[in-house]
Amino acid sequence: MSSEMNPGPYSDQYPDEYSPQSSPYSASSGASGSSASSAPAAGGASGANEDVASLSYERAREELVAVVQRLEAGSVPLEDSLALWERGEALAQRCQTWLDEARARLAAVAQEDPED
Repeated sequence: MSSEMNPGPYSDQYPDEYSPQSSPYSASSGASGSSASSAPAAGGASGANEDVASLSYERAREELVAVVQRLEAGSVPLEDSLALWERGEALAQRCQTWLDEARARLAAVAQEDPED
């Protein structure tokens, strides 16, 4: 049996930007090209997820899609997967908050300006 690591059946379906070596979520790389994300610390990503509160809906959704793609690829080590999962949860919550706030604002406007 070979000791080489099998990249998995889906490894060719994702661009290199989602590989563990170049991910903005990987502890081995910095936040290349983005000041909005930081590498999650081992043992917990709560500090790294604090910056999520400042993200726009579009940026949070974009990052969430990237996290999901990396997790679905299945080639991420367990510890990194857990950090990605935590980041994804924070991003999903941020997106939901944006949507809830937008819904509330629309409801308030509709209440102020009813069409008769």
